[in-house]
Amino acid sequence: MTFEELKPEVIQLLQEKTSSREEKLKNVCQFLSDSVSYYNWVGFYFANHEAKTLHLGPYVGAETDHTVIPFGKGICGQVAESNANFVVPDVSAQDNYIACSFTVKSEIVVPLFVNGQNIGQIDIDSHVIDPFTEADERFLEFVNEEVAKLF
Repeated sequence: MTFEELKPEVIQLLQEKTSSREEKLKNVCQFLSDSVSYYNWVGFYFANHEAKTLHLGPYVGAETDHTVIPFGKGICGQVAESNANFVVPDVSAQDNYIACSFTVKSEIVVPLFVNGQNIGQIDIDSHVIDPFTEADERFLEFVNEEVAKLF
């Protein structure tokens, strides 16, 4: 499926009446992981601005020890400060990278804004070097715009 074909499915999952917000986010993670071959770990982190930390939310993929990430640390922590997408074509070439697994080769993180404030992000790891394109960025921005409606 193309990203355009995935969009209505994302909307449908997020509008599911009987699911909690957590369940909806988990379902979106599972759908993205199942639908895009190089999305091998998909999850959300949410910001605690007072503590300047990110906290792991719903995700699909390998277990992670990184349930709390300080702002500025790793790719996710940098996005918490920059408020900008961060695409890492090859994690081994990145100085400020928190290794989750030796199988992770690349990562994309897109911030989640609610009323202009960065409340978190979607984080995707891939076992492929350099798979993410501008189309991934635009699609994940769309996903986050839809997710923002839950808050």
